[in-house]
Order: sequence, then C-alpha cells, then structure tokens
Amino acid sequence: MRVYFKASGRVQGVGFRWFVRDSALSLGLSGWVRNLPGGDVEGEAQGPAEKVERLLTEIKSGHNWARVTGLTSHETPEEPGDNFEIR
Repeated sequence: MRVYFKASGRVQGVGFRWFVRDSALSLGLSGWVRNLPGGDVEGEAQGPAEKVERLLTEIKSGHNWARVTGLTSHETPEEPGDNFEIR
C-alpha cells in the first residue's frame, strides 16, 4: 500500500520531517517527506497497510514541538523503493 499525505498546522521549523522519517523507518516503510512553500508538509509512505496506517496515526499526533491541525491522505500507485528520505 502506498499513501500520499499532507499535514498542516505547526509542522515546519520544528523537526517534523525528521520525526516522520524516523517513524517511517522504524516501521520499515519506504517513501519521502518534504516541506511545501505554504507551510504544510507532504509525503508518501509505502509498505504493509497496517504499518502505513500506524504512521498516519503517528503523524496526526505529531511530536512535542509540532501541532498537526489537518491531515489528508489518499492511496497512490506503488513504486519501487526501500528507503525513506527527506526531500
């Protein structure tokens, strides 16, 4: 399963991309995450459905310095990959 996601709120300048990357890698997921010019963060995560869903749950919760006020996601076609990177 591969999912595109976009998180809004206080998600830039607080280490949120590193939080998403570390969470995804700990779950064994591949994909990417990056900042958007408008202040949101977007990315894609791929792996077993239950692990992707767990990552989305962790993204919604944020971490100590982030505050996620909105999260949208939808499935996308799977792509080859075995790493999770910050773009």
